[in-house]
Amino acid sequence: MLFMVIETFKDNDMLPIYQQLQAGGRKLPDGLRYIDSWVEPNFARCFQLMEADDLRTFQSWALSWRGFGVSLEIVPVVSSAQTREVVAPFVAALQEDK
Repeated sequence: MLFMVIETFKDNDMLPIYQQLQAGGRKLPDGLRYIDSWVEPNFARCFQLMEADDLRTFQSWALSWRGFGVSLEIVPVVSSAQTREVVAPFVAALQEDK
C-alpha cells in the first residue's frame, strides 16, 4: 500500500533531521520503501511517498525518529491512475443516464 507521510518539523527546523541523515542515513525497516519526497519552501513540512504492506513497519520507523524534533502523520493514499480505474464505471453510468 502507498502512504503519504507528512513530517512536521518543530519550529520549522529541519536541520536536526538532515544532520541525522548525514550521520547515519535514514534507516528503513525491512518492508518499508521510500519512493519520493517534497519539502515546503518554509521548511515546515516534508511530504514523503512511501510503500509498505504492514503498518507495524511504520510504527517501528516512527519510533526510531523520536527526539529529533519531528512529528509524523501517516496517511494511506491511492494513486490517481488506480482511482481512475475505480471511478470509470461510475462515470460511464452517468453518461448512460444522460
